[in-house]
Amino acid sequence: IQDTDSTYDRLCNESNRRVNKIIGHMNWIAVASPHFVHCYRIKESTGWQLVFTSQYIDRTIDRVALNVKGLTQVDKPCDKMMAVSSGCWIKLWSFNDEGVSVDVGTFNLTVCVDALFFIGSHLVALSHLGKVGVWHAMTQNWQIRDVAPITSYDTAASLLLLGCKNGSIYYIDMQKFPLRMKDNDLLVTELFRDPSGDSVTALSVYLTPKTSVYGNWIEIAYGTSCGTVRVIVQHPETVGQEPQLFQTFTVHRFPVTKIMLSEKYLVSVCSEHNHVRTWRVTRFRGMISTQPGSMPLASFKVVSLDDTGQHPCHSLENNIGPFGEQQEVQVFVQRVIPETDQLYVRRASDGQRVCEVKSVDGSMVSAFCIHECEGSNRIGVRSRWYLFTGHLNGSIQMWDLTTALGLIGKSETAEADGDGGPTLNELLTILEQSDISMSRCSTPSISPAVSLLGYGINTHSSGDLTDIRHSNNSNI
Repeated sequence: IQDTDSTYDRLCNESNRRVNKIIGHMNWIAVASPHFVHCYRIKESTGWQLVFTSQYIDRTIDRVALNVKGLTQVDKPCDKMMAVSSGCWIKLWSFNDEGVSVDVGTFNLTVCVDALFFIGSHLVALSHLGKVGVWHAMTQNWQIRDVAPITSYDTAASLLLLGCKNGSIYYIDMQKFPLRMKDNDLLVTELFRDPSGDSVTALSVYLTPKTSVYGNWIEIAYGTSCGTVRVIVQHPETVGQEPQLFQTFTVHRFPVTKIMLSEKYLVSVCSEHNHVRTWRVTRFRGMISTQPGSMPLASFKVVSLDDTGQHPCHSLENNIGPFGEQQEVQVFVQRVIPETDQLYVRRASDGQRVCEVKSVDGSMVSAFCIHECEGSNRIGVRSRWYLFTGHLNGSIQMWDLTTALGLIGKSETAEADGDGGPTLNELLTILEQSDISMSRCSTPSISPAVSLLGYGINTHSSGDLTDIRHSNNSNI
């Protein structure tokens, strides 16, 4: 996919064509370069088509949010919404299938926006400093609420859960959109407090199929700054009461950065070179069970070297995952170094390699996204999972993951050994493009290799990988 818009060509040079962000919603994707956002739609008859391009954004775009299933109103034919953030500013548009757009407004969170997304038709912006901004789709009002410093968040249906530095988990029900009676401010309710008072650094919510007249059986897995993993549950009959602590795991030595509770597995990642620990979850009639309880499954690393001098919005594109629906197979996407033309897709449950993708034109991968596109209306045609890769030259490449997952699914019962990352030879080939420099961070930093600079400049770096420690049964 490549854009041919004349305005875009005129205003953007090659460096500004870089794809910084790709997100998807239903059969649409939004692609952000430093100063533009493009929306593409796929149709069975025509394939991918460019529908909407934003005007030039003066500030560099940091975050993008897309919602193509908005509220359809007679007086507002533009039912699709897109938002971007730059620093503390948020710009919101509505548009339709013909590309006609309406500028909804520009909002100020007063602090830098760290997360931007839609819950239903409502736009939500978060800052780690403890700010929650919500644009309500019905009232068209923008509200800001102060909470404790936010260290993690997750969404499920209409629920927004916030993990905070003070060890508390708060929630907002966006469907009810509760407001405090005394000042009409957004109501944020404390759901649970960590027994040790540690910061909640990762959150994952799972709504089980078990329902009743009172609501859902809610399961929440979270990780802390001390490396502890806990699972808490709330029964439909005990809504309004604090969830019960169900399980605790102390297997990480570093803060937990990512966690995912799904139908079959519990996956946690800590900051020590993306060290992953997984468990097989036991369920009875769809609900998590302690008999025989969660069984340890695998331990491996998904090492990804970070560039210390990159823009904050670029670092977001090295998010390893896990990606995928909680009822399906989930995967990690491993990009070993920032400037590379290949990615490794690995099964999240055991680290096994699903596939390796390499840029078809040799251009470096600058962003990626895993997204499910709906199938056609024909009987027997199912939706398919794709890996979208954005590149420095502005192109987007699409890879079929459904076929790869189908092939790897045949070995689901194979022994889990985490052997799915780059081999030693593959790693050496990748690192030929860069020099490894010493770093005090948990993840080493890199600098461009002298051979790639093309200048007569003497640079010195120490290429030592001995700090990347891993166990005998796990590779990089």
